Amino acid sequence: MNMMIINVVIAILALLLGAGICYLLFRFHASGILRKAEEEAEVIKKNKIIEAKEKFIALKLEHENQVRQAEQKLHQQEQRQQQREQQLNQKQGDVQRAQNELNQTKQQLENQQKAVEHKAQEVERLHQKAEQQLEQISGLSAEEAKKQLVDALRDEAKTAAMAYINDTMDEARLTASKEAKKIIIQSIQRIASEATVENAVSVFHIDNDEVKGRIIGREGRNIRALEAATGVEIVVDDTPEAITLSAFDPVRREIARLSLHQLVQDGRIHPARIEEVVAKVTKQVEEEIIETGKRTTIDLGIHGMHPELVRLIGKMKYRSSYGQNLLMHARETANLCAAMAAELGLNVKKARRAGLLHDIGKVSDEDMEMPHAQLGMKLCEKYGEKPDICNAVGAHHEEMEMESIIAPIVQACDAISGARPGARREIVEAYVKRLNDLENIAMSYPGVTKTYALQAGRELRVIVGADKLSDKETELLSFDIAKRIQDEMTYPGQIRITVIRETRAVSYAK
Repeated sequence: MNMMIINVVIAILALLLGAGICYLLFRFHASGILRKAEEEAEVIKKNKIIEAKEKFIALKLEHENQVRQAEQKLHQQEQRQQQREQQLNQKQGDVQRAQNELNQTKQQLENQQKAVEHKAQEVERLHQKAEQQLEQISGLSAEEAKKQLVDALRDEAKTAAMAYINDTMDEARLTASKEAKKIIIQSIQRIASEATVENAVSVFHIDNDEVKGRIIGREGRNIRALEAATGVEIVVDDTPEAITLSAFDPVRREIARLSLHQLVQDGRIHPARIEEVVAKVTKQVEEEIIETGKRTTIDLGIHGMHPELVRLIGKMKYRSSYGQNLLMHARETANLCAAMAAELGLNVKKARRAGLLHDIGKVSDEDMEMPHAQLGMKLCEKYGEKPDICNAVGAHHEEMEMESIIAPIVQACDAISGARPGARREIVEAYVKRLNDLENIAMSYPGVTKTYALQAGRELRVIVGADKLSDKETELLSFDIAKRIQDEMTYPGQIRITVIRETRAVSYAK
């Protein structure tokens, strides 16, 4: 028991001793940390003071630099101001000197003007005196002499102007005409093709006259049924082995011709069979029209065209204009336009497209009271063609203003295709009227004695009196006649005007 107490006491004493030692060690350590912290704080303080001093010195130097720079700028501004003042003073002096010189010059000019006015009065007096002397010597007044001089100058100017016009025209013929003919010839050679001649009448040939009776039928019922189904007038006359089909619509004539061909081959000719054959042939012709339009656009390399326009193009195959097949004419014009556009560096596809569509209004299903060119333009606009192509179609007969560069090309190529020898037939009355108009235009000029239209209206010979017109006046007369024909008449190709002036001396030996 005592031993336990002793151990407990020893343990307690040991604990107390350890606690005291720990307390002493803690206080020693704490005092060391405190001293260390005080030393570090003192160092930090000193560092901060040093940093503050350095920062103050830096700010002071920066401020001094800014002040120094400001003083320099102010000094420079003052110098510039002084220079400007000096320049201004100098300019004021220059202005003052210039003003003085101007005043002196003005005074001199006024003096000179007075002298000139005095001299002008003297000259006028001398001029009037000279005029009076000239009038006395010549026996003419001043107005009469002036009139003679004006007339002489007018004649001289007219002669010089005519010579200049002739030289200019000759030069143009040597350059522009040569190049234009070259392009036209190349274009025609490139697309040369045959033209078929059609009119409002088709002839259906038969083997013998017995077939005529079968076509007519009992009391004419077959021929009436055929006329009613096709809309074509069928003329059966005394012409041997031939039946005439008459209609303005070439498609209807073609349907009637093909229907007659099938009926004659089949041998069964009666109203019911006629209606059946006509319906079948009509469908075939419509398919052929569409196929022809597609084939034409493919041959020309034209794509993206509206199906209705393609159908109208195919319909051109059965339409003729002045004896020229309309489809062949359209193809010729399209190829000519493409050739010209290629030579001129323009869009070839647009030119070919416009050339193909330029006469599309002639085969329109719409019965509108307007020219075919404007109707064709409406159709092109309706079916989505571009504005420049529509304008070229509508303006190819100059019925509206040309707004695209393709339009004059289409106009020229249309005229070229129509003017090609053998391409078209003219009505005799129109042909004779054109010749008479040519001769009447030439006869309307004073001094003309006789006129002759030659070469189918492509040359006009004008004979003038030798005592009425001079050689220079004949040149002017040919120019005036040509210009008037261009303005007043419509004709294919070109017309050559030749003015002949000759003097004949006739004597008789007896």
